[in-house]
Amino acid sequence: MTQAERDRLVALKKAKKKLITQKQAAEELGITERHVRRLLRELKRRGDKVVAHGLRGLPSNRKISADTEKEAVAILSQPVYLGFGPTLASEYLAKEHDIEVSRETVRLWMTRAKLWRAGKQRVEKVHEWRPRRSRPGELVQWDTSEHDWLEGRGEKMLLINMIDDATGRWFARFVASDSTVENMDLLERYIRKYGRPLSYYTDKAALFQTAVKTKRDGSRAGREREELPPTQIGRALQELGIAWIAAHSPQAKGRVERGFQTAQDRLVKGMRVAGVKTMEEANHYLESEFLPWVNSTLAVAPANADDAHRPLEKHHALAAILSHVEQRRVTNDYTFSLDAKVYQIARKDVCTGLRGAFVRVEKRRDGSVAARFRERYLSLTECAQQPKVTSAKPAKTKAQAKPAKRSEWNKNFDLKKAPKVWQAGQASGARPEEAL
Repeated sequence: MTQAERDRLVALKKAKKKLITQKQAAEELGITERHVRRLLRELKRRGDKVVAHGLRGLPSNRKISADTEKEAVAILSQPVYLGFGPTLASEYLAKEHDIEVSRETVRLWMTRAKLWRAGKQRVEKVHEWRPRRSRPGELVQWDTSEHDWLEGRGEKMLLINMIDDATGRWFARFVASDSTVENMDLLERYIRKYGRPLSYYTDKAALFQTAVKTKRDGSRAGREREELPPTQIGRALQELGIAWIAAHSPQAKGRVERGFQTAQDRLVKGMRVAGVKTMEEANHYLESEFLPWVNSTLAVAPANADDAHRPLEKHHALAAILSHVEQRRVTNDYTFSLDAKVYQIARKDVCTGLRGAFVRVEKRRDGSVAARFRERYLSLTECAQQPKVTSAKPAKTKAQAKPAKRSEWNKNFDLKKAPKVWQAGQASGARPEEAL
């Protein structure tokens, strides 16, 4: 019995002995006089237990049956649910097995069955949070995560993700490699769906920034950094009118980094339950199951409902912008070379100033090649490769082979007719041994 219950019992007994009135007892207990009379009647029948709840010591009427708990624990003990936390486990119990219980109940069951152990709370380093952008499309964080997404069931994959800073909306896709072509493919998908954002926020990877070349033991300190040409993605963003912002640390683009932590937990386990084994199946699960859940559950409403995305203009040809672009000089015969191939410019497109000038050569993602001089595209024909001419020399036989030429410096030398050594010494003017 608690102290509060003892105080209530004292007030009731005073009212029973008429030491205080029922009205005074009601004011002291904070209840009505009618309830005081009801408690006095129960005091005669039940004694001191009247101040305790009638269900104390008895199981709750809303308690979940032990069979349901046993079934849930058996389900969560399967290998496919290995590593699930209480929150994710409660969602899958409701969605896949029609067992609707709260996550705290599942946490209790999993802890009791030793399927879950809560980690210790650690005080992390406090840092100042950057406020979200106010409008969708003002800033989009862009990054790639390398992880064992299929847990060894299939090929190696990477996840490229673009998260809108204002809303937390995801736009992601699995790819085979973190290459320029794969990133340009996702960039085109994003722009065609939402439009051109104002800026992209990425790390300083070689895809987005040209690295400064220095000697191995050299230092860049105190030196003026010369202007370097942009990368292919950097050039494409410039032509699309999209600003590029570089993050100086992973914590700076924390929204996309924390998003990858969520994906490496929930997305991996979801694909495990769904039996995903290929990249095609992974992208289908990502677009049909995971992204709708993320964008409906984790995304937030922006502070300003105005959309900062801009539509594509007429001069924005994505096939040309999102391609590998190089400059090539036109030779005197109106050809240029690219990747060990020679391309001939059609005669009808020859104009003043073309010979010796540089043309913009676009190697498109579909494998085609296009060349542009000023604002006009040129018709091209790939020249046939001419075989190398080599003079075939017949192999010489041993009979035809010439003998090796010998030196003739001692041709007329006769050892018997040569002077003695001492005579040669006298003739050379050397001093005799006695004089030494």
